Amino acid sequence: MESNDCFICKRISMIQEGISPYFVAELKTGYVVIGDYQYFRGYTLFLCKEHKTELQFLNESLKIVFLTEMSKVAEAVYNAFKPYKLNYELLGNGQGGSHMHWHIYPRRENDTTIQGPVWCLDRELMYSEKVKPTESELKDMKIKLFNELQKVTTIIKKGDF
Repeated sequence: MESNDCFICKRISMIQEGISPYFVAELKTGYVVIGDYQYFRGYTLFLCKEHKTELQFLNESLKIVFLTEMSKVAEAVYNAFKPYKLNYELLGNGQGGSHMHWHIYPRRENDTTIQGPVWCLDRELMYSEKVKPTESELKDMKIKLFNELQKVTTIIKKGDF
């Protein structure tokens, strides 16, 4: 069920309307999108199709598929962007709203001056216009990620690129 004031539901509506520039692929339980800001090159999100706030609110079979698909998305991110490490986060209490969505951050050695989660980084730096991908960079990232997704999971629909 969609929520009118949910940021993630609005993003999903944009995907369904064909107007999301960040959309990579639709899977059975969610949508794969490249993050708007790329301080962490290859930053990807996996948006749950259902407007649920917690994993335990998914029925058991859907939960298993959702978690499996998330791990496959992470595998594709890893293979596409060759990080040193991946960070995974399912928060739901920030600006994005409580709609379940995974953040998958490719990390590189010395990518920040501080140790810890990405949220310790200065938000002005992390969300700077300087780290927004150009149209050609975004297309390249989407193609790389899509090609790796094809190897590890079943894609229902491909983004425009």
